[in-house]
Amino acid sequence: MKIKPADTERFLRQPGDTIRVVLIYGPDGGLVRERMNRLTRHVVEDPSDPFRIVEMGESDLRADPARLADEAAAISMLGGRRVIRLRGIGDSQSKMIEAYLANPLGDALILIEGGELGPRSSLRALCEGADNAAALPCYADDARALESVIREKLTQANLSPEPAAMDYLLSHLGSDRGVTLSELEKLSLYMGASSGEKQRVSLEDVRACIGDSAGTSIDDVIDATAGGDMQALDVALARARSADANAIAILNALSRHLQQLHLVLARIDAGSDATAAIKAMRPPLHFSRTNIVSRQVNLWTRKRLDRAIELTLEAEGLCKTTGLPENAICGQTLFRLAQAASAARR
Repeated sequence: MKIKPADTERFLRQPGDTIRVVLIYGPDGGLVRERMNRLTRHVVEDPSDPFRIVEMGESDLRADPARLADEAAAISMLGGRRVIRLRGIGDSQSKMIEAYLANPLGDALILIEGGELGPRSSLRALCEGADNAAALPCYADDARALESVIREKLTQANLSPEPAAMDYLLSHLGSDRGVTLSELEKLSLYMGASSGEKQRVSLEDVRACIGDSAGTSIDDVIDATAGGDMQALDVALARARSADANAIAILNALSRHLQQLHLVLARIDAGSDATAAIKAMRPPLHFSRTNIVSRQVNLWTRKRLDRAIELTLEAEGLCKTTGLPENAICGQTLFRLAQAASAARR
């Protein structure tokens, strides 16, 4: 069974008793682990229960091919359904998973932590096509999903972000769900969140403690792209990848920035001067980027930005659906847009 994005939350709340195997895959490793844990807790309340939870890797299955079926058929000493968590499993184990699905013994739920599996992956195709299995993709949060995550976690901590603070969080988080949750936890500790009266989170608060290195690297990628600096883009992109910023997170951030530039140009066309239009950006720019963005504004028109946004969204869609190398798609799009901006400088 293939789980569509719109059905993800429903599936996580109630995967169904007929599902024996769930493949959780995608480029967002933090989100993969979070959903692995949510599905585990759906079956076993205590994630540290050694009698009902078994962890295995590829080497374990290679050393003992029958172990998966044996563990799935085993009965917990204290009763209750068991969970088998498989890590580092890929297409080389497809035949083993297929044999199990054809004749599943016991009622254990098998969770497979996968990496970036394209449509040609035999393991992904198997889990998408089987009635008693499911394939759950995990891509970097888009703006709507990221805002939902941020609001939910801050609400749990009795925190309420000001609009500028929320804008800042949206632009600096989202590269990885695990990083996002860690940074929000850090913000909660910084604010001294408690169960008392709800606290207001200001822009100064989030600037003081949110330091996502991947987000900072992404800013460099965006500025090099929108500014038409091909050499700087090459360096910034390498640094962003070394900071574990994935392609979809980069494209999401670029799309948001291009839309902001579009709004700046719209304000200028409506009669505002460039300085005031840039100061109206949300979240407010750090003073160190004001001149950088001012130069970017001079390189673009609203019509050309429309096309740039279209190309960015198209690249994001290709990353999510085609199985082609995400870094290649992202890099090609970035350099194409940087080349267009560079041409405007001449």
